[in-house]
Amino acid sequence: METGRVVVEKVGGKSTVTSCYSKYPLKFIVPNKVGNSKCDAVWIYSLTYGGGIVSGDSISFKFNVGYGCYAVLTTQASTKVYKSMGSKCSEQVLEARVSGDALLAIIPDPVTCFSTARYTQKQVFRMVGDSSLLMVDWVTSGRHESGEKWDFDMYKSTNNIFIEDDEPLFLDTVLLEKGSISSIAERMQGYQVIAMVVFWGPKMKHIQNKVQEDVRKIMTEQLQFSSPASVHKRKRNPDYCINQPNFIASSSVFGSEGKGVVVRIVAATTESVYQFLRHQLASLEPLLGVLPYN
Repeated sequence: METGRVVVEKVGGKSTVTSCYSKYPLKFIVPNKVGNSKCDAVWIYSLTYGGGIVSGDSISFKFNVGYGCYAVLTTQASTKVYKSMGSKCSEQVLEARVSGDALLAIIPDPVTCFSTARYTQKQVFRMVGDSSLLMVDWVTSGRHESGEKWDFDMYKSTNNIFIEDDEPLFLDTVLLEKGSISSIAERMQGYQVIAMVVFWGPKMKHIQNKVQEDVRKIMTEQLQFSSPASVHKRKRNPDYCINQPNFIASSSVFGSEGKGVVVRIVAATTESVYQFLRHQLASLEPLLGVLPYN
């Protein structure tokens, strides 16, 4: 059953939340204004009662962004997924429709799954040719202060983008599941964060080239470390320390004429991903009103 719905439309020439409905366990907060008063973007904060998603919770909500509107969906803190009771699985589903010349930015804090948690989320975006999307989707290994690192049972995140209602544009699923042969922690080899950032549409065009170039620079430094000359130097010098890269990123284009860009990240710390996002999304401040993840 639907637990929430938000509609953003132009009212008096301004992007305005004209309909906002939610019920337990979901709640929306819509501030009167976030950031620069000259900015047209509306911000919607999604949260749950009790500060997290409880075992067995089922959340399903819809977003409709009208023509020429700017909307931001975010969170106040990380999305906590509490431990599973028996085999119960928590789930969250978002369906969004973005009209022409409109922008939807999904910029949440990361999902953090507690020990034994089972969680699935699915986000479906329906775009048109000149609509735009920024989508950040990321998960951490868990509660480090409690000694939990990739200690949950299952995490599954699906992101599908369709153009003109039903033409597949981008289909992606990340599945982390405890196995009988090896644990999630063993397979992650010390990395504590997985993230994905998707840029699509004309309003994201100015940022796409810079992001790809920055990712290229980051990985060039990593490849230089692994070059034959560097490897030979490490072999000759027993005191030369071999370190696993703390931050790895890749970028690729998708869609007709490469109009979309997806960046994938694995990192040793949550803060390093926050820093990357702050830096890469800084140029969106005029569109969104404030600096994302500041």
